[in-house]
Amino acid sequence: MKLQIEGQHLRVRIGEEELARLLAGEPIDAHTHLAPGLDIGCRLALHGGDAARMGGQPGDWRIDLPDAAVRGLAARLPSRDGLSFPLPTGQPDGTLTLLFDVDVRDSVRQRRSS
Repeated sequence: MKLQIEGQHLRVRIGEEELARLLAGEPIDAHTHLAPGLDIGCRLALHGGDAARMGGQPGDWRIDLPDAAVRGLAARLPSRDGLSFPLPTGQPDGTLTLLFDVDVRDSVRQRRSS
């Protein structure tokens, strides 16, 4: 899982193997040790609701994506278009835009070379 933060946008990008695990009901975890005593972790999972949600603690995040939306994306792969979800921040700037996509470059290369 790759996380990219720019302003009020958080992009989550996973590979096809991670997508298969996610669709099988397994959460995807990512952990990075930035410096002594400074770690960041994120758990990505699916849930039965219609909206994405984010929670956790500083350095230990949880992102839950709507199962139906992720399965819909999986059905139309390969696609450059991912999913976008507005998440309320409780701050005056209003929302964090969560972008989710699946990196299919490896499987596209394999299909082309076959």
